[in-house]
Amino acid sequence: MSIQVKEFAFVFHPVTDIARARRFYEGFLGLKIGLQVEFAPGQWWIEYDVAGQALGISNVPPPDSKPQAALTFEVADLDGCVKAAKAEGIPLAFDVMDFPPCRMFAVKDPDGNQIGLHQRKASP
Repeated sequence: MSIQVKEFAFVFHPVTDIARARRFYEGFLGLKIGLQVEFAPGQWWIEYDVAGQALGISNVPPPDSKPQAALTFEVADLDGCVKAAKAEGIPLAFDVMDFPPCRMFAVKDPDGNQIGLHQRKASP
């Protein structure tokens, strides 16, 4: 069963120093913050709006301590995608996580790269 990708949800770029990264992305590139969430003291997720697409940066350390960029697709039915991935034996990078604006999980491609599948929550 194939899933239905609607569009890119966001592009993620890991950073090590959030203050330095913000000076670059906001100061040098002139990007405007669309969303920012502090997961734990000093650990941030910041999204910038780039022509209607989201660029996410974060200094939250990855579970395996190897920073990597991630490709994330917006999907119409996240729960259906989870079922499809499990039925196909596609390895999960992480299971469904719930955030204020969205729900998402990630699979691993055949080379071990993380591919995120994301569904925005309805606006209140």
